[in-house]
Amino acid sequence: MTSLPERAAADTNVDLDLHAGRSAWVTRALLLGLAALITVVVVRLVGQIDWAAVWDALSKLTWWQPVMLLAMLVVRQVLNAMPIALYIPDVSAYRATLNDLAASLMGLVAPPPSDLALRMAMFSSWGVAAAKALAGLVLNMLTFYIVRFATPLAGFVVAAALGWSPGLRWLELLSLALAATILVTLHLVVRSQSLALTVGTRAGRAAQRVRPSIDPDGWGQACQRFRVDVEDRYRSGFPRGLLSQVGMIAADFTMLLLCLRFVGVEASDVSAAEVAVAYLFAFPFTVFPFMGIGVVDALILAAVVEAGGLDVEAAAVAALIVWRVFTLAGPAVLGAFALTLWRHTTAKARAA
Repeated sequence: MTSLPERAAADTNVDLDLHAGRSAWVTRALLLGLAALITVVVVRLVGQIDWAAVWDALSKLTWWQPVMLLAMLVVRQVLNAMPIALYIPDVSAYRATLNDLAASLMGLVAPPPSDLALRMAMFSSWGVAAAKALAGLVLNMLTFYIVRFATPLAGFVVAAALGWSPGLRWLELLSLALAATILVTLHLVVRSQSLALTVGTRAGRAAQRVRPSIDPDGWGQACQRFRVDVEDRYRSGFPRGLLSQVGMIAADFTMLLLCLRFVGVEASDVSAAEVAVAYLFAFPFTVFPFMGIGVVDALILAAVVEAGGLDVEAAAVAALIVWRVFTLAGPAVLGAFALTLWRHTTAKARAA
């Protein structure tokens, strides 16, 4: 029989989970509202969209082009999940991809930490230690954020190589500073136990000013445990994890470029380099919900129209629609398949 203290603790945990879920949805709603506002502003700056012309551009797609985009999507998702296989022992690239796809689907239909709960359930069914799995997921998340916020650096490099002036891009500079901060902090945590304790405790004290309930000592101990769990995988896996995320971004950009070419935006209208600069400078805004839908699209649209003129506007909108269908709806469909496959194989293993 459950004791009263245990019941009280369980009720408290449930309340905290519900509060976290509500807070996550409120934050997501606010970010989506801000994204919608930015989208409206940018689209109005671009001009009125001719939706009939957009439909005409979509009608240019032939049967083999979506097949090619689907193949590129699979490559994109495998590269996106690769750090999980590099950071967590006994997890293959196949299992990492299944885990990542299923979690992405769960993240769309339920508030956090439902995606994390599903990830841990899958790792548990494969016999992966929970501590190692959780530490690997944290390192995977940090890897993605480092690469996400560092992408404008590639944009500056491409622009400089072509002799273009990127202008004053304060947000991109802030993004680079954020990426550097995460990278340096991660390196300090992994470097030694004492540094991990110091970094975690100081971060906890800073966070305590915003939320007094935070325990700085607990944060320091958590950083030490994280270091122990990832130390053996960090030195060999982290550089390859960064490289896989760069590959994922390259695959994502390739899909965008193919979408533009498939609907009629030719290289003579907008070059691949111009599309690359637009994409790389816009990518940090994928921090908004649903990979920055609206904000990222509007920024890329504005840059493409600036490069190719209003004549390419309708085709560019059509390309962005196709790109989003594959990059947002595509992983959700693959996630449903991955979840079904995992449940089927798990049920077979239990039966055996």
